[in-house]
Amino acid sequence: MAKKVLIPTKLDPVAREILESHGDYTVFQEEGADLISLAGDHSEAYALIVRSEKVTPEVIDSYPNLKVVVRAGAGFNTIDINYARSKGIDVMNTPGANSNAVAEEVLALMMAHARHLIPADRSCRAGKWEKSSFMGNEITGKTLGILGLGHIGQLLAKRASGFEMEVIAFDPIVSSDRASEIGVELVADHLDVFRRADYISLHIPENDHTRGMINEEVFAAMKEGAVLVNCARAGVIDEDALRSAKAEKKIGFLNDVYPKDAEGDKTVSDIADIMVPHLGASTKEANRNAAEFAANQLIALDEKGVGSAIVNRDIPVGLDPSYYELAYNLTKFNRQGFGPNAHLKMIQTFCYGDLAKFAEWLAVPIVCALDEGFCRSLDHMAAVERLESRGIEYNPGEADEKKGYGNSITVDVYAHSTEDDQTLHKSSIRGTVTEGNLMISRINDFDQLYVVPEGNIVCFIYDDRPGVLAEISLGLAEAGINIDDVRNPHSDCGQRSLALLKVNQQVSPIVVESIQKKINASIAFHVEL
Repeated sequence: MAKKVLIPTKLDPVAREILESHGDYTVFQEEGADLISLAGDHSEAYALIVRSEKVTPEVIDSYPNLKVVVRAGAGFNTIDINYARSKGIDVMNTPGANSNAVAEEVLALMMAHARHLIPADRSCRAGKWEKSSFMGNEITGKTLGILGLGHIGQLLAKRASGFEMEVIAFDPIVSSDRASEIGVELVADHLDVFRRADYISLHIPENDHTRGMINEEVFAAMKEGAVLVNCARAGVIDEDALRSAKAEKKIGFLNDVYPKDAEGDKTVSDIADIMVPHLGASTKEANRNAAEFAANQLIALDEKGVGSAIVNRDIPVGLDPSYYELAYNLTKFNRQGFGPNAHLKMIQTFCYGDLAKFAEWLAVPIVCALDEGFCRSLDHMAAVERLESRGIEYNPGEADEKKGYGNSITVDVYAHSTEDDQTLHKSSIRGTVTEGNLMISRINDFDQLYVVPEGNIVCFIYDDRPGVLAEISLGLAEAGINIDDVRNPHSDCGQRSLALLKVNQQVSPIVVESIQKKINASIAFHVEL
């Protein structure tokens, strides 16, 4: 019996054509209709393909046979993915389908602003001839800064190269080789983008780590007269800070995103030089791409079980969720040790004991630790693709069970410490779960640590000699920081020591650097887990 697919939105008809030509689906497309009202005639629907429609618990309960919801687009904040999972419903999106449309929109906004096209059009239609009032600028030769080199950021960089723009970018996990391939200079810190760029385009997700990150500090670094373009998410910008900076520095602001896609007053209307109603993905080509992706992903899921675009996957039966968090914390700790300027090249993992059969699943939290914008509900294939798109190799190794590590995970990170560093450095960490507690058991050649990876931790590696731990303690005490726990093992050769201290608060980079200089540590960092 054919499966019923309901498309309650204005979507390119190619989705319906693909599904119906396949033969296993009956498709009903009713644009603009209310989902709950549609349930009266289509309560037996197997799948929904939606765009911006809200899929709430009430909607989900109206379709008792629903098994799949496909969002024809990248964002899925309009869908209650957790409730869907509780009902056994897979939710998928179509990442990349809209990327070129958004990249082109950024350039369109930049050019319209640079040449005053919108006010000039209004003036000319009013019968005026104010040519001298609309003296503009050229974007050719200017510096474009990109925050986030994902699908959209990389396409934007390529498109901007046609205007001979200098392109710089910040993305903490993109490799220097990948950036060079697309003609982008990676910078060490996101503030460097704002210090140097004439145009800054945001391509970062909105989450607990990015919400409000474009703040007073960022605007203080921004060049006078520079232009900020936001086609990402509204919540990443501190609007009050932008309002102050705009008045002080005459910053341009071009905006396409809002807290809600709806009619009504917009809070940025007084500070946006150009504002448009979330048009990033609104092209015929993007609509068709999303429709094709949605239809083909549904078929691939049903026929082959391909779920690389599922955004609400559940942890498989048999995998203790603690190991999921362990993989995340081990990777985050390991990455932090290289410092913010490191260029990652490869991630290698080893899963021992019963964890070996879950190695693919554990790749997801590992990638999440490197890229906060990656969704934990995506699968192994999506995680590996995310790394590859940023020029980082993912290499799951075969664990040697003769070592007797039990159920444990080793994460090895290979990186160049800076862009100019030609040496490939390796940092290795192993951990396990004991009596329900996450444990770091080894860091490089410092073994039998048994440290719980949570809270605030500072780490120093230095040449072994008496009195160093006292100097570290004094440096922390002078900063008003209390030590909760300490591990201070020596390496097998006895030449180096590790000081791993759990503390009661964050340790600023200034304090870490000060202690590092006092004790001449080769590695020094703070991490919050």
